Amino acid sequence: MPTTTASAATPALTAAPAVPRVDFALLAVAITSVSLSAPLIAATAAPALAIAFWRNAMAVGALTPLAAVRYRAQLRGLTRREAGLAVAAGALLALHFGLWLPSLRMTSVASSTALCTTTPIWTTIALRLRGHRPPAMVWVGTLVACAGVVMLTGVDLTTSPRALAGDALALGGGIAAAGYVLLGAEVRRTVDTVPYTYLCYGTAAAGLLAACLASGADLTSYSGETWAKLAALTVAAQLLGHSLLNRVVRGLGASVTSTAILLETPGAALIAALWLGQQPPALAWPALVVILAGLALVVRANRSA
Repeated sequence: MPTTTASAATPALTAAPAVPRVDFALLAVAITSVSLSAPLIAATAAPALAIAFWRNAMAVGALTPLAAVRYRAQLRGLTRREAGLAVAAGALLALHFGLWLPSLRMTSVASSTALCTTTPIWTTIALRLRGHRPPAMVWVGTLVACAGVVMLTGVDLTTSPRALAGDALALGGGIAAAGYVLLGAEVRRTVDTVPYTYLCYGTAAAGLLAACLASGADLTSYSGETWAKLAALTVAAQLLGHSLLNRVVRGLGASVTSTAILLETPGAALIAALWLGQQPPALAWPALVVILAGLALVVRANRSA
């Protein structure tokens, strides 16, 4: 995506007074960056799990000098609770990648995308279970934004066992992403972005490495072009995308952040049109407007909460 009581912790997950405008600017950069993920993955000749591993491992390598020099004391000073939650968030991030990417080869891309992007629904449900009562407008905005994704992707569920298994994996990936965002919001209340991100990505990389070794995925036999694309994916989707999401979730909260991630779907379609020359779906722009409308409702609800 703490041992404090729900009444004390959960409001901070969904609303923050006087959110700096820079958080919204950084959120826009983050969504644009993660929107590059799908086109880059589609253009990268490597196994899906290996791509997921390398984007996390390379990010850890890039962050190591900064973490070792500037944030060494903070990393050493993490409480057992803070470190445990960061590791748990990393495990959920690995689970998200490990479930969603394989699902793309078992069911249709449309079904996989639509089911995996149910993340904000699970985020809102989890907040409710923890004792926080999200405003009705949060539910409305979340459902409107998810409807925008369905407009673009469609849902073509089939009854074949393989497709149903893929659908289940994609849904699990969406639930895991919700946990990753929620835990990230909680850890970021007391931990800076770099220490949290460093520990989270390191855990995700370790989990995905284990998955690659267990499945026999090729980790090294790539061309120079493939390595360059993996590096570009790391910089764009991981260091700028996920890391900036980890940065803004403290102020914007889990509900707003997870809903905004839905913009990745039309964003990827439009970037693919500009970069790869792929014709964008006819509903790309209307879907973008619907998702933005849903996000606006969530933001407004959280500001007035």
